[in-house]
Amino acid sequence: MKWRTILLQYCFLLVTCILTALEAVPIDIDKTKVENAQPVDSAKIEPPDTGLYYDEYLKQVIDVLETDNHFREKLQKADIEEIKSGRLSKELDLVSHHVRTKLDELKRQEVARLRMLIKAKLDSLQDTGIDHHALLKQFDHLNHLNPEKFESTDLDMLIKAATSDLEHYDKARHEEFKKYEMMKEHERREYLKTLNEEKRKEEESKFEEMKRKHENHPKVNHPGSKDQLKEVWEETDGLDPNDFDPKTFFKLHDVNSDGFLDEQELEALFTKELEKVYDPKNEEDDMVEMEEERLRMREHVMNEVDTNKDRLVTLEEFLKATEKKEFLEPDSWETLDQQQFFTEEELKEYENLISIQETELKKKADELQKQKEELQRQHDQLEAQKLEYHQVLRQMEQKKLQQEISPSVPGGESKIQPRMHLKSKVHQNLE
Repeated sequence: MKWRTILLQYCFLLVTCILTALEAVPIDIDKTKVENAQPVDSAKIEPPDTGLYYDEYLKQVIDVLETDNHFREKLQKADIEEIKSGRLSKELDLVSHHVRTKLDELKRQEVARLRMLIKAKLDSLQDTGIDHHALLKQFDHLNHLNPEKFESTDLDMLIKAATSDLEHYDKARHEEFKKYEMMKEHERREYLKTLNEEKRKEEESKFEEMKRKHENHPKVNHPGSKDQLKEVWEETDGLDPNDFDPKTFFKLHDVNSDGFLDEQELEALFTKELEKVYDPKNEEDDMVEMEEERLRMREHVMNEVDTNKDRLVTLEEFLKATEKKEFLEPDSWETLDQQQFFTEEELKEYENLISIQETELKKKADELQKQKEELQRQHDQLEAQKLEYHQVLRQMEQKKLQQEISPSVPGGESKIQPRMHLKSKVHQNLE
């Protein structure tokens, strides 16, 4: 349904792009001849992990809200701005008692989970006397002032937090990729320093050869262009390129038949283009770079087609995009091998940061080694004390045993005779 699609789209961002390629609709018949393709059961399509630390809580709240007929009806008629602004959160006051009870329980479980995380973190830092309840305010996806009840404020905060976090998610991925590339170059240069001049030249020559092999690939079509979509139509869908029809193409690749192309469905369209550049069997092709390229392609198409910026492409938006000049006569697409990821200054700054971190890690390692040696010394000391204690204990037991058992004289008679026996013997001698 529309409301669930919109809400889910703001709550679920694709992070495992390989899986999306596997979700493309397999075509074994000419679906241009089919007026109404059978829709895919959306209940069978599990939403991907968003990467948000409250992902499970988010999914559970959506599932519970969907069971309330009144709330679902309101959301069916809502547009994306009403959802994002939080105005629809007020409708929570009208949901059934059963639904509110479930939401209350979900919130209590989430608060308990967050408190457990806080406690684990503080325990690891050996902090004491900290108000765990006050620390809940650092989490902005729920109202920490009322940990027992799920209110309209909670729904408002959850939607706004997810929207904000996901809008910054792509930027964070780009930053992580940049760090990845700088680390690769840093490690390569550090390795070269360990080689003699002859080996260094060989390694540099191999590096340049691998770059040339990677750059030697077929032309990559501009993402979202007619040429690119027709290639998917022909090679993935198995249809005649002369019968290409944008409306039919949209319906074929709207996997869950919800009337939108979401980010997940869009990224699946770029697999053929990416396969021209990247092959996991080739040493020169980096699969991390492939996923960055996929992300760039999706962002580009979204910027061109998604006119209302709701991270969803409607059929109307898609068809309007196919009427533009850029769709028919696009500019050439520059792949990552034509891009400069960082400057020398940025690399030096990153290497300085690495050096500082390595120094801190070495310092911590030295401290841990000292602690280990001190613990070993204490352990050895305790073992020595334990051994000494056991020796003293054995000596005491031996003395006690000697006192209880009298020593014997030659002939087997005891040196100490009973008193009555001696007295008797004296009496006999006198007689």
